[in-house]
Amino acid sequence: MKASKTVNLTTGNVWKTLLLYSLPLFGCAMVQQFYSLVDLLVVGNFAADGALAVDAIGNATVVINVLLSFALGANGGCSIVVAKHFGAGDAKRVRETVNTALISFAVLCVALMVLGFGLGNLSLKGLSVHGSYFDDCLGYLYIYTGSLPFVFLYNLGCGICSALGDSKSPFIFLVISSVLNIGLDFLFVCVFHLDVAGAAWATLISQAVSCVLTAFVLIGKLKSMRHEGKAKIFDKILLKELTVTSIPVILQQSFVSVGNFFVNKRINVLGEDATTGFTTAFKLLVMANMGVVAMTNGLSNFASQNRAAGEYARIKKGCAVVLIYSMATSVMFLTAFISFPEFLTRLFVQNEHLTEDAMKYSVQFLTIVSCFLPVVCVKIVCDGAVRGSGGNLGFTISTFTDLVLRVMFVYILTDADWGFKGVCWAWAIGWSISMFIAVGFLLLIFRKFPKSGVIEIKDKSTSAV
Repeated sequence: MKASKTVNLTTGNVWKTLLLYSLPLFGCAMVQQFYSLVDLLVVGNFAADGALAVDAIGNATVVINVLLSFALGANGGCSIVVAKHFGAGDAKRVRETVNTALISFAVLCVALMVLGFGLGNLSLKGLSVHGSYFDDCLGYLYIYTGSLPFVFLYNLGCGICSALGDSKSPFIFLVISSVLNIGLDFLFVCVFHLDVAGAAWATLISQAVSCVLTAFVLIGKLKSMRHEGKAKIFDKILLKELTVTSIPVILQQSFVSVGNFFVNKRINVLGEDATTGFTTAFKLLVMANMGVVAMTNGLSNFASQNRAAGEYARIKKGCAVVLIYSMATSVMFLTAFISFPEFLTRLFVQNEHLTEDAMKYSVQFLTIVSCFLPVVCVKIVCDGAVRGSGGNLGFTISTFTDLVLRVMFVYILTDADWGFKGVCWAWAIGWSISMFIAVGFLLLIFRKFPKSGVIEIKDKSTSAV
C-alpha cells in the first residue's frame, strides 16, 4: 500500500482544508459505529445462546474500555505533539516524538496486559457476572487483552497519520479492519460455531492486519521526512510532553467508563424496560455525537499545527468552520430522532425484545436529549480547540464537569420521583452547564493569542489554562 502524503494544515483555504481533512475522520466514526452494531447482531442472532453471548461481550467490554482508554489517550496525546512539531517544520523532532511514543507506550501496553491477565477474573467477579456466561466473558476478555499490542500500534499509527495531515489512511485502515472483522464474525460464529470466542478471535485478527498496514504506511511517511542530524531514539523531555498531553484523554475515557457504570446501575433500578429503552436510544445518540467528535479531533490537530506555526487567526477561523460543519451534522440527527424515534428504535432492537414500555422510554430519551445535540456540539468543538491549543487543564475540567453532573443528576432527579424522565434531563443539564465552561476556556485561550502577525512561539506544550 502506498503511503498517502503528509499535509500541512497551516496553509490553504481553511474551509476546503478542514472539509477534506475532516471527511475521512467522519467516515471513520460512522464505519466504526456500523461495525459495532453488526458485530453484536451476528453474535446475538447466530451464537448458541444469543442473549447470553451479548451479555458476556457487554460485561467484558466494561473492563476492556478501561484498557482501551490508555490506547485512545496514546493516540490523542501523540497526535497533538506530532502535529505541533510538524506545524513548526521540525521533521527531526517529529521523528523523535514518534520514537519516544513507540517505546514509552509499548512499556505501558505490557503493563496493561499483565493487569488484564492477572486481574481479569477478579474484575469480572466485581461486576457480578453470572456463572452461566462467566467463562465466555473471561475468555473474551483474555483474547482481547492479547490483542492490545495491535490496538496500541494501530491507534498510535492512526494518530500520527492524522497529525501529519493524512486523514485518509486511518479511514482506509478502519474500513479494511471492519470488513474483515465482520466477515470473520460470520465465519467463526456461524460456520465454526465458536460463539463468543469466535467474535474475540475475529477482532484480534482484524486488528493485527490493520496494525501491519498502519506500520507499513507510517514507516514510509517517516522515511520521506528529511532532517539534519541523527534523531534520538528516546527523549525524556518528549516523554514528559507526551505524558502531560495524553493524561487528560486517558482520564476522560476511563472516568467516562466508570461514570457510565454508575449511570447504568441506577437505570437498572428502574426496571428492565428502562434499561432496554435507554440502551437503545443511547446507541443512536452515540452515533450522532461520534461524527462530531471525529471532526473535532481533526480540529485539535489543525489547531496544534497552526499554533506551532504562529497562525493564530487560522485557529479561530478553523474553530468556526468545524462548528458549522458539526452543527449541520447535529441538526440532521436531531431532526431524524424527533421525526422518527419509533422507527429508528426498531432498527436497533428486534421486536420480540422490545416491550411497549421500553419503546416509550426510548422515544422519551431520544426526543428530550436530542434537542440538546446542538448544545453538546458546541461543547465538543470548544474542547477540541482548547486541547489542540495547549489547554489541557481546561479540556479536563470541562469533560469531568459534564460527567460528574450527569451522574449526580441521574441520582438526584430519579430520587425526586421524576422516574426515567430524570435520566433524560440529567443529560440535558450536564451538557448545558459544561458547554458554558468549555466556551469560557476557549475564550481564555483566544485572549492569549497575539492579535496579529505570525509569531514563533516557544515550547509550551505542558502549559494549561
